[in-house]
Amino acid sequence: GKTVYLFGSTEPQQLDVNGELKIVVVPVVLAVDCPFPPSDKIAINFVQTGKEEIVPMEEMKMSWVPYVPLQDRFGGIESLKTKIFTLCCTQRRSALNRMKTESANKFYYYTPSDMPLNPPEDEDGTVVRVIYPLEPPIVCDFDLMDDYKVLAHKLVKDEGLPEDEREKIEEFLKEKVKQRKIEVEQAEEARKKAIEGMDPKQRVAFENMKLYKFYPVKTPDTPDVNNMKSRYINRYYRRAHYLM
Repeated sequence: GKTVYLFGSTEPQQLDVNGELKIVVVPVVLAVDCPFPPSDKIAINFVQTGKEEIVPMEEMKMSWVPYVPLQDRFGGIESLKTKIFTLCCTQRRSALNRMKTESANKFYYYTPSDMPLNPPEDEDGTVVRVIYPLEPPIVCDFDLMDDYKVLAHKLVKDEGLPEDEREKIEEFLKEKVKQRKIEVEQAEEARKKAIEGMDPKQRVAFENMKLYKFYPVKTPDTPDVNNMKSRYINRYYRRAHYLM
């Protein structure tokens, strides 16, 4: 049989709930058909800052754990052979209960990442999210190909800011452009090194990896999601080959 790695996710959808349109957080399960673990790193998204941090799974106490059927969980599992693995937190429950809020929040916004043969679809993109530190902060998208001085002028005008703020915004945007160029170069170099050091069998496996995306089945108590299904997974895994 095939070796499969499973992990869960959610996606907000506007669905008909008893005749009323509501935003529903729909759970989905992703199945990765691959003889090797698809990733050993986690991408953590910090919603408030818009930044992303990639860390080893071990740092988050995450691991691909063999799946044990419910009927076998109370018996001896040493001899159980399984080719199904799920992404799980291996941290003890007592430690999780004592975890600080900042650390616990990381578990809400993470996803498996680091696909050397399949770089993030927006890795070389020129549009970046800018959060200028004011109270309240100014949030906007900035295309690195555009003139940052033009955007600074527009922000000062649209936000009703004093003229002396323009130069500060220009310096802020200029630094963002510099940072983004460095990030793109570093990511490309890291990916090249990862591919060069990859085992040939592993590379072939990744090239032939298949992705399945499962949505909840329709029940009398749940909204119908059939018309809202999407092959898109995330910026790392991109799109599923099969939609279930």
